[in-house]
Amino acid sequence: MVEQSQTRLKDLVLLVIGLESTSPLMNRAVIEAFIRLHEKGLIYQGSYMVNWSPSLQTAVSDLEVEYHEESGTLYHIKYRVAGLSSGDFLTIATTRPETLFGDVAIAVHPEDDRYSKYVGGMAIVPLTYGRHVPIIADKHVDKDFGTGVLKISPGHDHNDYFLARKLGLPILNVMNKDGTLNDVAGLYSGLDRFEARKKLWADLEETGLAVKKEPHTLRVPRSQRGGEVIEPLVSKQWFVTMEPLAEKALQAVEKGDLKIIPDRFEKIYNHWLSNIKDWCISRQLWWGHRIPVWYIEGKDCEEEYIVARSADEALEKAQQKYGKGIKIYQDPDVLDTWFSSALWPFSTLGWPNVSAEDFKLFYPTTMLETGHDILFFWVARMVMMGIEFTGKLPFQYIYLHGLIRDSQGRKMSKTLGNVIDPLDTIKEFGTDALRFTLSLGTAGQDLNLSTERLTSNKAFTNKLWNAGKFVLQNLPSQSDASAWENILSYEFDKEESLHRLPLSECWVISKLHMLIDTVTASYDKFFFGDVGRETYDFFWGDFADWYIEASKARLYQSGGHSEASVAQTVLLYVFENILKLLHPFMPFVTEELWQALPNRQEALMVSPWPQTSLPRLSNSIKKFENLQALTRAIRNARAEYSVEPAKRISASIVANEEVIQYILEEKEVLSLLSRLDLQNVHFTNSPPGNAEQSVHLVAGDGLEAYLPLADMVDITAEIERLSKRLSKMLTEYHGLTARLSSPKFVEKAPEDIVRGVREKAAETEEKITLTENRLAMLKSSVLVSE
Repeated sequence: MVEQSQTRLKDLVLLVIGLESTSPLMNRAVIEAFIRLHEKGLIYQGSYMVNWSPSLQTAVSDLEVEYHEESGTLYHIKYRVAGLSSGDFLTIATTRPETLFGDVAIAVHPEDDRYSKYVGGMAIVPLTYGRHVPIIADKHVDKDFGTGVLKISPGHDHNDYFLARKLGLPILNVMNKDGTLNDVAGLYSGLDRFEARKKLWADLEETGLAVKKEPHTLRVPRSQRGGEVIEPLVSKQWFVTMEPLAEKALQAVEKGDLKIIPDRFEKIYNHWLSNIKDWCISRQLWWGHRIPVWYIEGKDCEEEYIVARSADEALEKAQQKYGKGIKIYQDPDVLDTWFSSALWPFSTLGWPNVSAEDFKLFYPTTMLETGHDILFFWVARMVMMGIEFTGKLPFQYIYLHGLIRDSQGRKMSKTLGNVIDPLDTIKEFGTDALRFTLSLGTAGQDLNLSTERLTSNKAFTNKLWNAGKFVLQNLPSQSDASAWENILSYEFDKEESLHRLPLSECWVISKLHMLIDTVTASYDKFFFGDVGRETYDFFWGDFADWYIEASKARLYQSGGHSEASVAQTVLLYVFENILKLLHPFMPFVTEELWQALPNRQEALMVSPWPQTSLPRLSNSIKKFENLQALTRAIRNARAEYSVEPAKRISASIVANEEVIQYILEEKEVLSLLSRLDLQNVHFTNSPPGNAEQSVHLVAGDGLEAYLPLADMVDITAEIERLSKRLSKMLTEYHGLTARLSSPKFVEKAPEDIVRGVREKAAETEEKITLTENRLAMLKSSVLVSE
């Protein structure tokens, strides 16, 4: 386990500059922040209600408590009214009967006529040997909840606590810090809180004070760490007064100085800061930053404390006030881990030394990228502390990504067994594939991580690598100075330079220039998912599937040195720009490929970003799209008639003179991509004489093709094959219609089964019609297909 942790730490340190949160640098900043806040009166100590974790034996902040809707029980209990007959009692409804030992009052609503006669009297708390508590009226009581009578246990309920403080009621604590009841509970002392609940209810039933219990849905507070039920408990802790800090953080967003992406989280941010409570920063843990407070041992000094930067300073201050010979001891508590985390943007840079080189150079930064689930734990607190201690926002933008969930959208947990270990994922799919998969998410939206996504992006990484190999293998030797001089002489920053290019090259460069503008704009808007998808589509759909294949016509078939040089130049130009666009997502593979390219003087990471607003020719894009449409139509026809992949077929390409002209210029490309026999391809403005015996294809812009049927398929064999296929389909169709004709099947079979049979019958009928039409045309040697 230790070795595994060390390995993971080493892996992480390779990715970032490691800095421990408990380093001397950090510790000095934490102590300084505490002292400055204390000197301003923003840190104080007091006994207040906190969220207590019995198993961890520590206070837990409000933000670390999750509320879950759970099935529970509402207990109805009789409280006798003192001085009246035994038949006079008030019935309270509570979900926590074990806290009745801490009751200090019974409250009703002042306008509730049912109980007005009891106000001012005294109630007897059950099982407490006759302890009396006052019956009071308060408008905060909900008349419609339970019986409308509220037991006030300020030591174990947040609402009761604030009500008791307002009314000046005493506070009774009946709970030990381990979740067992204390001596206030009498005979129940030492019992676990949940065991005590069961025993107490049994005793109430035995004494006749139990009225009833009923199912009730509860909002149960549970610890984010261990999942245990949190206990509201009054405890002496250290707190930060947050309201003055929150006010400045709110103004930063209101003025537009701080932007949150996506902006819908601004409302959540504003709501939380507008309703902020003081922050309990002390924790009863053995690991963390010690609170820089020392107490004085000795008579009449128990409540005195000294805030200091060190034990020596604390002792000196104590001796100045109380004389020599006294002893001090440090507060055993540590600070909430989020306290030091809130200082991270500047404490890591040398603060409180504002003259530190790192602080002057790197603070403030531009953007923070983090998960939306810690917007309050960490992000808002960094904003507040940054403004408080430096007078500046720590960053201008907050980009919030979603949470990573499993393929079914479930939160990862050990219980479900669906935790995806990133290190295992990297070993199987690669770092870049994982990074790219995660980067495709939308800001603020959770991402369902699946093996299918990772496999797809691993294939994308491999495709990028193979494309790089193709480009490198088809570039001139670095010793060929003349060839490289020719390649490096090309520039694509002016429109006339694009006009001189062949259609395929002009198309791919125009598309690249459009992509650079789109991607740059998406980066500027923090649409990172769009950047990934747009670059993916261009690389795979345009560059790899089309241009690389088209370039082979220049590199291998034409034989012209100048045409090969153009293809080499465009391959290199487009590919190196693709690497730049993908580098933020896939730094490892792109840097490796970049370094393999000739004449690389610097790392890809520090190379200039692609220039925007470069020329593009929309007319050339349209022309090549027509060529693509024609190629797809021919490929589909070949697949439809099962033409052998290696077989080249003849064709007649029909269009007007203008279209024929640019198709002729790219005839080698068309031939290569469509597997045409170029010697038997005719370019004309009218249909061929054998049009009725050809497959007729329409590609758009008046561009058509006629593929002689006899050149593609053995008509006799095809008729025989289709006839057999038709016979099988007819048998299947008759079986389906027979089932649908049976009232017994239609009325008694499950609805989804009947629907499936109907859909299958309709699909089969459509296939029969198509096959019959094709057979009819084959038999007459006439086939028209659009």
